[in-house]
Amino acid sequence: MTWIKTISYDDATGKVKELYERIKGPDNNVDNIMMAHSLRPHSMEGHMALYKNCIHHSRNTISKWLLEAIGVCVSLINDCDYCVEHHYQGMRRLINDDKKSSLIRSALETNNPEKAFSGKELASINYAFKLTNSPSKITVEDIQILRNSGFEDGEILEINQVASYFAYANRTVLGLGVNKSGDIIGLSPSDGSDDDNWNHS
Repeated sequence: MTWIKTISYDDATGKVKELYERIKGPDNNVDNIMMAHSLRPHSMEGHMALYKNCIHHSRNTISKWLLEAIGVCVSLINDCDYCVEHHYQGMRRLINDDKKSSLIRSALETNNPEKAFSGKELASINYAFKLTNSPSKITVEDIQILRNSGFEDGEILEINQVASYFAYANRTVLGLGVNKSGDIIGLSPSDGSDDDNWNHS
C-alpha cells in the first residue's frame, strides 16, 4: 500500500476515522493516496480540500473531463502510474466514449497531444506540459497564448492549479511508494453541488 505505516479504515479512530467517513467510497474503501496521510490527519484534510477545490469544485467553469486530462498529462510526465490510472478512468467515465478516451491517452503517452486535442483544449495541455517540465520557463507569453485560445483569466488559474496539484499528488505517491492495491480505480468526489461532500463514487 505504502512504504510507511498507515491506519486502516477498521482501525481508525478520532480525526482519522472522521476523515475516512468523509472520503470513503463503496464498501468503506479509502484511496491509498489518502490513507498515506493517516499518521498526520491534518495533512490528509489539507490534501483532500486542495483536491476537491482544484478539480471538483462547483464554481469551476472548465469541463471536468479536461481537468482530468490535464491530470493524466502531468502524471504521465512524472511517471506516476497511480495517478495516471485513477484519473484516466475518471476522465474516461466523464467522456463516456472509449475511442476518444483511448485516443487522448495515446496522444499524451506519445507526446503528440495535437492528435487528440485542438484549440483551447490543446493550449491547456501544452501549458500543463511546459509547466510540469520547465516551470521556470513559463512567461507572460504562455498566459497570452491561453487567453488568445479563448480562456478567461479565472480559467487559466484553474488550469494552473490542476497542473500544480498533480505535481504535488504525484510526488506524494512516488515519494511514499503508494500503490493501487485495494483501491477502486477511477472514483472521485462527484457531488459538485456540495463543496463539503468528499465521498467518492
